[in-house]
Amino acid sequence: MSTRAVVLGGSMAGLLAARVLAETFTEVLVVDRDKLLGVAEPRRGVPQGKHIHGLLARGHQILDELFDGFTQDALAEGALTGDLGEHRWFFAGREAAKAVTGMKYISATRPVLESFVRARVASLGNVKFLEQHDIVGLAATPDKSRITGARVHSGSEATLDADLVVDATGRGSRTPAWLAELGYARPAEEQVKIDFSYTTRIYRLPDPSVMNGVKSVNPLPSPLTRRSAFFSAMENGKWVLSVGGVLGDRAPTDPDGFLDYVRSLPTRDIYEVVKDAEPITEAVNFRYPVSIRPRYDKLTRMPAGFIVLGDAACSFNPVYGQGMTVAAQEALVLREHVRRGVPDPLEFQRAIAKVIDVPWGISAGGDLSFPEVEGKRPLQVRVLNGYMAKVMAAATKDPVVLSAFMRVAGLVDPPQALLKPPMLLRVLRQAR
Repeated sequence: MSTRAVVLGGSMAGLLAARVLAETFTEVLVVDRDKLLGVAEPRRGVPQGKHIHGLLARGHQILDELFDGFTQDALAEGALTGDLGEHRWFFAGREAAKAVTGMKYISATRPVLESFVRARVASLGNVKFLEQHDIVGLAATPDKSRITGARVHSGSEATLDADLVVDATGRGSRTPAWLAELGYARPAEEQVKIDFSYTTRIYRLPDPSVMNGVKSVNPLPSPLTRRSAFFSAMENGKWVLSVGGVLGDRAPTDPDGFLDYVRSLPTRDIYEVVKDAEPITEAVNFRYPVSIRPRYDKLTRMPAGFIVLGDAACSFNPVYGQGMTVAAQEALVLREHVRRGVPDPLEFQRAIAKVIDVPWGISAGGDLSFPEVEGKRPLQVRVLNGYMAKVMAAATKDPVVLSAFMRVAGLVDPPQALLKPPMLLRVLRQAR
């Protein structure tokens, strides 16, 4: 195509969209209000960037597919990798079995991981970054049937002409309002109000051997053990501890209060390590009140030349670590559509809805297992939540069950893999 695509938002979803668009568009322009190039520190546009992030197994696979040698290059820059079964996982306060799952992780702080991807995208000859520009709105044809570009501002307003505009601006997307201004319906929204919070502090361990080679200790939340944590090794000898609470429970940010909260976790092992560790940063808090899924796939009209993806299309409870991986999956869908031409908006939104359905079912269903969370609980949700509790109980005894669970949680296998008769019998036998 002799065309230009404009990507609004330079975070992970926008970067991966730019990567696949560069295969068919003459020029791809990535617009963001922050400085991007050469930045490996938390930035204003990613308020959750100071906290732990998970790249699920499927997301890791896609990055290696889109960028040749990505993992090797990241390791050379200090990132870590290994098998997810090497971590210490705790389900409802009980430690999971050890397993060789075949599911690899890549461990780096969010700003550093994003900088790896950004550097690869920036090296593409037809991708350009327009930094420190506010995104004002969309430009459209007189009859509003097609988006023709994006309006941006940096000292003065300018219009960036485009054959395709991609909204990857994240959870704060203004697309519903933009559509309404153009005479289109706003998308209906599905919401799950979990009121989750992360409080994070980065440490350096005086003696890393105290971890006995373990790179991450992760007590997960459940209705029985509501406080959770991810304590993980990162690049350059850093250890990041993010503790989480649901339904308004929030860790203090003062040193003593934070340590008291860490001591209350389902395992005291993390506390025993960090109480003598060297804090590199102060504790910082990030609140996530509600998961939101705008149903663009249910609209009957959208203007041509415009699509929405990433957190702008669905914002998940971050404790499940799904956001970056879903953005990577959506990028593969985008690649398929642009190979046929400028994507039809409704066809694209319906296609990525099929990608979103599984992780949304996992995270929304998991959140609804907490009795206080508002929302409908049809029989299917209640049965699956009951069964998943058995899966995690079985995973504390059986490495095969743990591996199967990790493949589903990592978005490599569909949830139905846990319901196949051999696995079902294994789960029910072990969960007794």
